[in-house]
Amino acid sequence: MGMMTEFKSFAMRGNVVDMAVGIIIGAAFGKIVSSFVKDVIMPPIGVMVGGVDFSDLAWTIQAATADAAAVTMNYGAFLQTIFDFLIIAFAIFMAIKVMNNMRKKEEEAPAEPPKPSKEEELLTEIRDLLKNRG
Repeated sequence: MGMMTEFKSFAMRGNVVDMAVGIIIGAAFGKIVSSFVKDVIMPPIGVMVGGVDFSDLAWTIQAATADAAAVTMNYGAFLQTIFDFLIIAFAIFMAIKVMNNMRKKEEEAPAEPPKPSKEEELLTEIRDLLKNRG
């Protein structure tokens, strides 16, 4: 089996394709959450703390000169990333909690007893007929 054939069988396996779809959807979800945090959550928080825009927070390590731009430590962008992570983690936690509750309810639901086979039904009828005869 050639290397290309092995790679093709590996890449077309169901788990790999499912994982790829999950990664793509996860990346899109991350962008949605980042926008939600940046455009919806952070402006009110900035107003509450005195109009501070977190993404602009930075410490200047070295001031700008005519030859070079200022060297800054942009801790506001880091805070923004932490807020994004916390919201994504909470959303995933809630989704998993809902899925676990649904799975638990399915497991708790009493399973319907298996239907007897035709042979068993026939034998039961014969038994009942014999009981009623004697």
